[in-house]
Amino acid sequence: MERNHTMLQFFEWHVAADGDHWKRLKDAAPELKASGIDAVWIPPVTKGESPDDNGYGVYDLYDLGEFDQKGDVRTKYGTKDELHEAIRACHENGIQVYVDVVMNHKAGADEKETFQVIEVDAENRLEEISEPFEIEGWTKFTFPGRDGKYSDFQWNFDHFNGTDYDAREERTGFFKIVGEGKSWNDQVDDEFGNYDYLMFANLDYNHPEVRDEMISWGKWMSDTLDADGYRLDAIKHISHEFIDDFIRQVKEHRDGNFYMVGEYWNEDIEACGSFLEATDFQLDLFDVQLHYKLHRISEDGRDADLSTLFDGTLVGEFPMNAVTFVDNHDSQPGESLESWVQDWFKQSAYALVLLRADGYPCVFYGDYFGIDGENPIEDKREAIDPLIYARFHRAYGEQDDYFDHPATIGWVRRGVEEIEGSGCAVVVTVGDAGEKRMFVGEHRAGEEWTDYTNSIDEPVVIDDEGYGTFPVEAGSVSVWALPAE
Repeated sequence: MERNHTMLQFFEWHVAADGDHWKRLKDAAPELKASGIDAVWIPPVTKGESPDDNGYGVYDLYDLGEFDQKGDVRTKYGTKDELHEAIRACHENGIQVYVDVVMNHKAGADEKETFQVIEVDAENRLEEISEPFEIEGWTKFTFPGRDGKYSDFQWNFDHFNGTDYDAREERTGFFKIVGEGKSWNDQVDDEFGNYDYLMFANLDYNHPEVRDEMISWGKWMSDTLDADGYRLDAIKHISHEFIDDFIRQVKEHRDGNFYMVGEYWNEDIEACGSFLEATDFQLDLFDVQLHYKLHRISEDGRDADLSTLFDGTLVGEFPMNAVTFVDNHDSQPGESLESWVQDWFKQSAYALVLLRADGYPCVFYGDYFGIDGENPIEDKREAIDPLIYARFHRAYGEQDDYFDHPATIGWVRRGVEEIEGSGCAVVVTVGDAGEKRMFVGEHRAGEEWTDYTNSIDEPVVIDDEGYGTFPVEAGSVSVWALPAE
């Protein structure tokens, strides 16, 4: 029987810009596999606008840390050779590698160009607030350090439909580029009227040369790195028609064996459902709705209602296309989408994503290894590792929910014959210490189950009818199962 899978996001925003991150991944691979993690999502591997760039200010998509461009040969995370070594180490340890792919914009252009734009309102990109006028924009990408290797495609202002800086007047704004057939793409999120434009020089996916080049590059990188999948960044800002085409062509190129997960950061479950439908359910999405619910519970504490936790979430509505997560690099403190799940609820939140039947859970590097920077946060690995172990060894079989109380909920996984000792019972509370009497199966009568969180020392003995009365300490989680081997 196939075992449960667990993904780890192998970076956080403040990972040291020392060029050693690929080495860290290579060294960590055996240990990650031993803990029960069998896939990693790695940060953007392409050259950014500086050696400190996290990869989202993408400059050259074909430079994976190979050419002396933008201040160094390496990226923030290391060289191309070190990246290959890290991926090889992951594969040798049975860990799949999903590469973060940034296709919305480009940054750090090599030259300025003069062209016409129309300024639009920041709060409504469909509202023009100027007549056409001329600016100097950083939109010409020639990649002199790479000198045409792998691709001779060069970018100019015609390949973009918007930018945010007029070098002539030294001012910022939202500038829609003027040209034949130029407009915002209408197959994007409708926040701000139209959310095609996000930052830097915005790729124009109405342009056939752009579409062809990006699909060609997507195939090239999948082969070059022997990657197992992609994490698609900021896809609510990119034409869903292009995303559909990109996924189809890259997957076909890889004989269908290529995983895709997208970041569609929108709390509206209907918007996410519409996107999945428009792209023929070819990819998974991160469960933003569940993340925000976990965040709000951690803020509300005793006033939270756990019984409706999964209502209106991606994993609740589209369980086959949901990647569940607690936090990530954007939600961590101080970042653009800060919505950090508080420490007191963190272990409970991880139990809610790791030990359920539905969803593909993703553990955050910042929780597992800690956060660097000016305001460091200690790792919570001691709290998370037992849950990953329980996921790999125990959390199988039919799921029965006991979501019958707003402050205290529980569920049971009945286990399967193919995995010896499988089955577990989980109790989560935001209130006082309590307990849940839950059915785990008559055949489990007499078994002694222990708490994997080590919160409660006394074991629970399953009674003759197959029930256990499973306690939980105040504001915490307990995970009950046969003792770890």
